[in-house]
Amino acid sequence: MNNLALKYRQDFPLLKQEVYGKPLVYLDNAATSQKPTSVLKAVDYYYCNDNANIHRGLYALSERATQAYESVRDKVSKFIGATSSQEIIFTSGTTESINLVAHSWGRKNLSSNDAILLTEMEHHSNLVPWHLLREQIGFQIKFIPVTAEGSLDLSQLEELLKNVKLVSLNHMSNVLGTINDVKKVAELAHQAGALVLVDGAQSVAHMPVDMKVLDCDFYAFSGHKMCAPTGCGVLWAKKNILEEMGPFLGGGEMIHQVFLDHSTYAEVPNRFEAGTMNIAQVVGLGAAIDYLSEIGMDKIFAYEQYLLELATEKLQKIEGLSIFGQAPHKGAVISFLLDQVHPHDLATILDQEGIAIRAGHHCAQPLMRKFDLISTARASFYFYNMPEEIDVLVQGLEKAKEMFAYVR
Repeated sequence: MNNLALKYRQDFPLLKQEVYGKPLVYLDNAATSQKPTSVLKAVDYYYCNDNANIHRGLYALSERATQAYESVRDKVSKFIGATSSQEIIFTSGTTESINLVAHSWGRKNLSSNDAILLTEMEHHSNLVPWHLLREQIGFQIKFIPVTAEGSLDLSQLEELLKNVKLVSLNHMSNVLGTINDVKKVAELAHQAGALVLVDGAQSVAHMPVDMKVLDCDFYAFSGHKMCAPTGCGVLWAKKNILEEMGPFLGGGEMIHQVFLDHSTYAEVPNRFEAGTMNIAQVVGLGAAIDYLSEIGMDKIFAYEQYLLELATEKLQKIEGLSIFGQAPHKGAVISFLLDQVHPHDLATILDQEGIAIRAGHHCAQPLMRKFDLISTARASFYFYNMPEEIDVLVQGLEKAKEMFAYVR
């Protein structure tokens, strides 16, 4: 296996530091990724040379800022296989993107007689917006169950789809790593007359995605998990659906005309981008897409699968360690428990060894309850992680075992 980290790790300044005198081993990539120098320079260049508000100025700075911002729309469109750049809406991240659909599409298309279908493995960002909307409208929320191995149980999907207007599911679980068969779900949902929203926060950074292949109707993701700055994200949707949706936020730029007693609204995508957007962050997103595209998403996925297999093999050899999520098709995320060691204690001990993992419910409390858990430890990998870092993680886990054995 070609070690991508050997070639690209040097591009990430943050990874060169030490924590408590130990080399940093960053294994919390499902939460956020680190940023390469090219992205940092792109944001810095924008602020140093082109900083101005977009779309509204007739002077050079504003025109350059507008060009820098709008060019990213084309890059995103190509990166995810969209049909048109007009289908790309910039948001603050996956959470806002899902809320946009819930409010702009949901308010208009859902009634108290309808149902939506989610899954038991959803992040809170794909649960809470629908809870809030249900409080106002009163529709039913149904769920696709999760099996013991961490896969979606699609055996009853056709029955579950009855009376459903929308299916909303994650492409890849941030807890289990499971990569869901979105294409199959979309096919059956469309046959039942339902639209499909996909939370792509965990997938778009790690594997090739193509909207024409997946054939979903909405796809949401965040920039900060794919080497871009925080505060930027994307909602992709089929243009004909967007054109039937009303605005989510009101303010400048999303209007056509404003009178004292009413307003008319801009065409898509401007209709959904109110006020001053996170311009510099979007510019950084464009640089991140350039960077990832140069590496190749297929190469990134293959390398991370190698890391996943290696880490799984080595962690399974640790006595008393249990891995949650054994789906046959999964990304480089491993959630686990170590006997007699609380995940929070484990994360603290590993931190002293320079190892950054996540511990908690991972914004997926219903999934935790499904497995009768309160929290787990989670190691999540990216293409800049070295195989040797897995050995450091194993050593840290063994040290934690020894410490708690001594305490007992």
